[in-house]
Amino acid sequence: MANLISLFRVILAFYLLLMLDYQSQNSTFYWTAVGLTLAVILLDALDGWVARKFNEASKIGSIIDILGDRIVENAYWIVFAFYGWIGVWVPLIVMTRSFVCDTLRGLAFAEGCTAFGSDSMVQSKLGRFLTASRFSRAVYGGAKVFAFMAVIACHVPGWQPANWFVILTDVCVWLAVIFCVLRGLPVIVAGKKYFTLKHD
Repeated sequence: MANLISLFRVILAFYLLLMLDYQSQNSTFYWTAVGLTLAVILLDALDGWVARKFNEASKIGSIIDILGDRIVENAYWIVFAFYGWIGVWVPLIVMTRSFVCDTLRGLAFAEGCTAFGSDSMVQSKLGRFLTASRFSRAVYGGAKVFAFMAVIACHVPGWQPANWFVILTDVCVWLAVIFCVLRGLPVIVAGKKYFTLKHD
């Protein structure tokens, strides 16, 4: 069930992003996309809850969860940059962080370590707080959802956002990128030990 939720949120995100182009003059769809983007992010929390509630948590499940996160997050940033709504630097930073961290997590997985939980590759208290705590995940998820929703809202056909809203949108984008990098640093630090000769 949890994996199906992950798949559904990816499909929903793709649908919304593709339809932004096909419905480029439809303000109603844009406002609907703003609301459904919130659902896309909340489904990330739901799949984790379902996995724990129904005892579906597993190493593979955690990888699928992260994979869904990466696809959704990168898709939003890439499409926004393609439309010229944000700078290209945003997806470049986010995608680089994703590739580096997920490569290190792959090496760790081969050694029996997971992204989260008791077998996590990140063992330091600060690292676990940044990568796995509910607070950190909530702040990062909140920063992303506000950034995604605000960027779409700023470009609703026929609506002229106030200057303060545009500034707030830029701040949300910056915060999302900063949190993305900060949450990746513990993985990079912990992952250094997996670069041994046997992985060459």
